[in-house]
Amino acid sequence: MVEHKRGSIAFFATYRTPVPLDIFSCPFPLPKPTENDELPMIDDKKDEYNYNGREIPKDALKKLLKLPNLKSKTEGKEADVDNGNLSGIIFVSERNRQELLHVALRFQSPPKVEIYLLAEIFGTDDFKKVCLEDSGCFTDNHLIYVSTKEPATARRQPWTAVYQTSLLTGVTDRLTPPGTADLSPSVSPSKKMIAVASFQGKAGGWDGEIEDLKTNIYIMDVKSPHTRRMIVKNGGWPTWGSDNVIFFHRKDDPIIHPPGQKFPKDVFWGVYRVEISTGIVKRVTPLNIDGFTPVAIDPNRVVVVTVREESQGLGAARVVDQFRQIEIFDSRNEHSTRITQNTTSSKADHFNPFLIDGGKLIGYHRGRSDKLSFDQAVERPFQTLDSSLPDVGLFRVSGVFPTISKDGKRLAFVDNEFKAVWVADSNGLHIAYEEDGPDRLFSPVWNQSEDTLYVCVGPSFNERMNVNINAITHVSKYRRQFYALTDQYNNAFPSSSPDGKKLVYRSTGKDGFKNLYIMEDSKRGVVKGREPRRLTKGEWTDTHCQWSPKGDWIVFSSTRDKPAGAPELDQGLDPGYFAVFLVKWDNPDVLVRVMTSGTNISGHVNHPCFSPDGRSIVVTSDIAGVSVDPISLPLFEHSVRPYGDIFSIDLPDDHLVTYQDGKYQGGKHVRDVEKFTRITHSKYEYSTATWTNFATQDPNRAWSMRLPAGDFTPSCPYLHQDGGESYHMTGHLLLPKRCC
Repeated sequence: MVEHKRGSIAFFATYRTPVPLDIFSCPFPLPKPTENDELPMIDDKKDEYNYNGREIPKDALKKLLKLPNLKSKTEGKEADVDNGNLSGIIFVSERNRQELLHVALRFQSPPKVEIYLLAEIFGTDDFKKVCLEDSGCFTDNHLIYVSTKEPATARRQPWTAVYQTSLLTGVTDRLTPPGTADLSPSVSPSKKMIAVASFQGKAGGWDGEIEDLKTNIYIMDVKSPHTRRMIVKNGGWPTWGSDNVIFFHRKDDPIIHPPGQKFPKDVFWGVYRVEISTGIVKRVTPLNIDGFTPVAIDPNRVVVVTVREESQGLGAARVVDQFRQIEIFDSRNEHSTRITQNTTSSKADHFNPFLIDGGKLIGYHRGRSDKLSFDQAVERPFQTLDSSLPDVGLFRVSGVFPTISKDGKRLAFVDNEFKAVWVADSNGLHIAYEEDGPDRLFSPVWNQSEDTLYVCVGPSFNERMNVNINAITHVSKYRRQFYALTDQYNNAFPSSSPDGKKLVYRSTGKDGFKNLYIMEDSKRGVVKGREPRRLTKGEWTDTHCQWSPKGDWIVFSSTRDKPAGAPELDQGLDPGYFAVFLVKWDNPDVLVRVMTSGTNISGHVNHPCFSPDGRSIVVTSDIAGVSVDPISLPLFEHSVRPYGDIFSIDLPDDHLVTYQDGKYQGGKHVRDVEKFTRITHSKYEYSTATWTNFATQDPNRAWSMRLPAGDFTPSCPYLHQDGGESYHMTGHLLLPKRCC
């Protein structure tokens, strides 16, 4: 058992799919238009997330079987591959506490599936780091894939690079040049070339794009991979139709409506075809539908995910064409062949197709469970993950804004509907506070000296409306009382002083700017004319505040260093340019900037939280950019950002400035910590972390009893009226203004 001497970090995965995913296939063409020939392609292990599958070519599979590590584990032989009894799929799964590539060996007789990690096949030397792996494919002698195993050379540069691991020796080499980042590798039919979607050649690299990354497509020769050339500007998800033809997707410019035609919107995703020899680019999918994540069958035909009709809004019932479906298009004509619209899973979203057996089967992934109420989802176990910090545990909870009491006995969070505060303690898992009206609940936090929770109550994503901080007393004793501590302005993100007597929080206050305030009496609050003490003041946003364990500092995120002339909103959402600061709770002139997102302080370093010993701060940040083409993700309509990971910052001694002889030494001290540790590696947005000094294995902590080896599913209240899957997903994002 690993000892977590510095405790554990709990966090939530924002916008991760609310039901498990699994990989299926469907024959092409379907024998009958209405027959359901959909077949599961992995094992039947429940509650797993399996996705982004690709077939392993027969020659590559036979070479894998010869590797000593796999040869000693499986009964599969080359003869089984030759006679059709054994086939293989490489796919991403979260079953091993990270988002890693796995190999599935599928035996026909007797039918069984064996699943192995890359580390089990190639050894752990190149696969022992905490990282993300994706997009596995094969040349003649190499496995090609994406990984975040090496840090980027600059902040806000994605860590995603393409690697090759030899099927003969197990040796791994990086193909992506230093200083750039690649996504979505694809191998040509001759196995002589690789195409990637790259940030190379893109001014500024990744610049915080949320849905449309505007990458460029580069190709490289397998024998000289560092000799690369761009063939498409503004394209993603390349797939080879021949050694001279590549299909790709891009988000179009606003369309000019043909005479007499009107479309429901002006911007669509489209799949295109480019001839490398001539540079001729042609759109393949129709102008008035969305098409993305293609996989080529041949130089003319391509399998595409489509959304043919816009849905009517979040949670509304959908018809078949409003789900993500799989279709085949021919670039020589306007004809398409519908695939998943003819199966019994037609009222579900289908993702990221791939070919099996030369195109006789079309593979994809989709949700695998039935309707799931948010109560059932919340009550599922939490999940431990591998941590980059060997002395700190890491676990993902089934709700937002986790908070753990100082004694470690109680964990609280808000469900994904933002309607109830849940508590895990010695009485089990129960609801401590519920909101039946139109308001939402967010950011619960424990008083650090008593059995009291604070929670924000009000409209979500609307800074012009009143949001109040409520106190919930006697949480664990069922003699609870609820009362408001504020009665005006937009107040949020409270944090208790160590003695429990004061609260720091952010408020719009009288001037409308979000700054920090001190509530001197956490029991009486600032209602009925009582006023708080203002801690910070400025025409910027100070938010996400937390008191230090010793009570001397307050950590918070702020846009105060946003340069003049910068856009008012970042990607149409929030102000952007969030950095982390420390301020003395009793002297606002003592200010220390801890960390920024990039060299120009753009981006986001948010939701800071102290370690129990006060020597480190954990944050949610975009320091590592984006790790996936966002349109390929099963995104909710209300998704905000498909990126953000948990990072730890160790504070140098000179950051924790002290008073000497009653006088502060140094004045305003502003600098940035350069060293940080990336704790999580994910395609999704990991957010709102909290740090407790108790280990995940501590049997005296009631919440740790919810950490079995199994998985969990986040809450999703959006159940459809038409019998479709319980989660509402789309090819597009509605982008609400983030609450900050």
